[in-house]
Amino acid sequence: MAQQQLSEDQPTVELTVEECWDLLSEAEVGRLAYRLVDEIHLVPINYAVDGRAILFRTAAGNKLLAAELESEVAFEIDWFGEDTAWSVLVRGHLRHLDEGEQHRLSGLDVHPWVPTLKYDHVELNPTAVTGRRFLLRRS
Repeated sequence: MAQQQLSEDQPTVELTVEECWDLLSEAEVGRLAYRLVDEIHLVPINYAVDGRAILFRTAAGNKLLAAELESEVAFEIDWFGEDTAWSVLVRGHLRHLDEGEQHRLSGLDVHPWVPTLKYDHVELNPTAVTGRRFLLRRS
C-alpha cells in the first residue's frame, strides 16, 4: 500500500501496520507506560523488535514486576522534523521471558545504555499497533 500524502487539506494520515513496524524496527528508544496498583509509570527503554514483539532487558524493579503480572501497557515512539512528524503507539501485555527464551535477545542489537546489570528479559506482546504522520505548522 502506498503511503498517503500529507497536505494542507489532510495534515494527518494514519500509518499502516507495516509502516508502524518499519518505524519500530528502525528506532531503538521508546517510552513504556504501565500501571502498578494505583500508580502510572512512564519510563524510557531501549528495545529491539523480534518478529511482531518488542523485547528489552531490565533489572529487578517495577518494570519486571509489571512483566510478572502480565500488565497491560502502552509503548510509544515518535519523531519530528521541521515540517513533519510521526508517532507510533503499541498497546499490549508484558511478559517476563523464562531462561529458555532469553536467547531471543542475544542476536539483537539491544544492550543497556546505563551501565547497570540487567539480567531479566521482557517481551511486549502487542494487541494493537497504530500510528500517524503529521504535517507541522510551526508559526
